Amino acid sequence: MAHSILVVDDDPHIRDVVRFAFEKTGMAISTAPDGKEALRQFDKYVHELVVLDIGMPEMDGLEVCRQIRKVADTPILFLSARDEEIDRVLGLEIGGDDYVTKPFSPRELVARVHAILRRARNAPLPAPATAGAVSHGGLTLDPGARSAAFDGASVTLTALEFDILRTLLARPGLVFTREMILDAAYPGNIHVADRTIDSHVRNIRAKMIAVGCASAIETVHGVGFRIGRCGAAP
Repeated sequence: MAHSILVVDDDPHIRDVVRFAFEKTGMAISTAPDGKEALRQFDKYVHELVVLDIGMPEMDGLEVCRQIRKVADTPILFLSARDEEIDRVLGLEIGGDDYVTKPFSPRELVARVHAILRRARNAPLPAPATAGAVSHGGLTLDPGARSAAFDGASVTLTALEFDILRTLLARPGLVFTREMILDAAYPGNIHVADRTIDSHVRNIRAKMIAVGCASAIETVHGVGFRIGRCGAAP
């Protein structure tokens, strides 16, 4: 059965290029020229993934992502005309799964989309609701509810942020390379770049700092990351 993809971009040339590249691989493509039409199509039809331009007039891609995330976990790959970190970080923070910067290679875009779809297909089943919570310092993760808290304060994490933090917490003291994190939190995905992992780690740290945790994830330079002591800021 063909994958159903929604492509959202205000540039008709880009929509045509992306449609052609995806249809060559057998995907079923629908397109939208702006954010409002994207939300209408998303509500009306079932899509397995959304390719979403950030820089659109009236309603930009970040706002479209926020609206989609209120109702669904459908994977989202952002397109950005600017190679600016703020776009990438904000896009990942609000629930994007990956990003590609314009100008882009259609082959790379197709590869990244296939990788995200494989990850979604191969993702493990959610833990049962009775699964016990895991604590480390002031941090508590409940895999069943997929919730996180620090000293009783709730921390809102995206699905990928939760999986990365749970991966690190599963082996306190172990330094995880980026490749190990990719294998654990992105099963089957060989196309996610190291810089994407770094962006998610920055997002997790910022969210934890906001609730008073100053040491959620430690960087081991030249190697990777490990769970921090998860203590309160002094």
